[in-house]
Amino acid sequence: CPSRPPKVLGLQARALTPQTAETDAIRFLVGTQSLKYDNQIHIIDFDDENNIINKNVLLHQAGEIWHISASPADRGVLATCYNRTSDSKVLTCAAVWRMPKELESGSHESPDDSSSTAQTLELLCHLDNTAHGNMACVVWEPMGDGKKIISLADNHILLWDLQESSSQAVLASSASLEGKGQLKFTSGRWSPHHNCTQVATANDTTLRGWDTRSMSQIYCIENAHGQLVRDLDFNPNKQYYLASCGDDCKVKFWDTRNVTEPVKTLEEHSHWVWNVRYNHSHDQLVLTGSSDSRVILSNMVSISSEPFGHLVDDDDISDQEDHRSEEKSKEPLQDNVIATYEEHEDSVYAVDWSSADPWLFASLSYDGRLVINRVPRALKYHILL
Repeated sequence: CPSRPPKVLGLQARALTPQTAETDAIRFLVGTQSLKYDNQIHIIDFDDENNIINKNVLLHQAGEIWHISASPADRGVLATCYNRTSDSKVLTCAAVWRMPKELESGSHESPDDSSSTAQTLELLCHLDNTAHGNMACVVWEPMGDGKKIISLADNHILLWDLQESSSQAVLASSASLEGKGQLKFTSGRWSPHHNCTQVATANDTTLRGWDTRSMSQIYCIENAHGQLVRDLDFNPNKQYYLASCGDDCKVKFWDTRNVTEPVKTLEEHSHWVWNVRYNHSHDQLVLTGSSDSRVILSNMVSISSEPFGHLVDDDDISDQEDHRSEEKSKEPLQDNVIATYEEHEDSVYAVDWSSADPWLFASLSYDGRLVINRVPRALKYHILL
């Protein structure tokens, strides 16, 4: 399948998220990083049938965006971490915003880029971190009603409760990293398992698990990577499995019940790996983005919930082929790199899967180029047959 034409935002960018609550239309939100211009959130709608990308722009006048995440329950609500200057010091703050009503849904016709005038985001509330330091990221409770958020600020993990219509955030509980040196979180993910009571965080070369009910540490993987850990993600179907990536150019897969050794290690990138994402439906598909300017799609079938294959869009396969596949002997399939995407010319700071189409993903490089790609169709047949 030919790749989609790259869309250049015109501004530098490193923040990307699917619109998590939108499960019908293919839609991503991108946040820009510009020192000279007002920063923006670009709402990217992809029309799969006609292979067209539509864009709406919202002004984010608060500052350059380092991280963006979308509410799992409300299509109009999102959170950003952004820089602002105060008394000649740069602070990274976080806030929750609402987009204009008419832009909430992904299925409408977008105006042409040139004619549309940018609208402004409505500030719902600040995640007030004056006492806690610089915000690294904000993560929503994955299955919830959009009222619970974790933010990571320097060495603090903070659990917020968003009150009525998200216009106020109350700090429900918090915990701090203890130890020598300047301890700082780099990223975190909320586990979709265990009734959403666990969060994993990265700081320096260490991965930690936290119980959100007591805000106490439940596991710790020291020296998970040889250098800084940049990102992590939970397997959506296997409750103890976690992927991490970092500046040692590696992607590692962990079973949090036994943290002495990774279950698997991938060494396909040649520079820092900024992002790792499991596919939401098919957990053998793992996406990574790196400052080697490449996006790699890997098939980690040996540690997936379906080690004997079964990755298929039912519409594509006839009964006859289906029957043939069942006759094959049940040998576990091999892990391999499915595809390496080289459409970017700058560091790829973000990759993510669409929440509406399990076969589609976006990648974003620092020069403001967003590329939308599909899992190769041949892969479905290869695994099935």
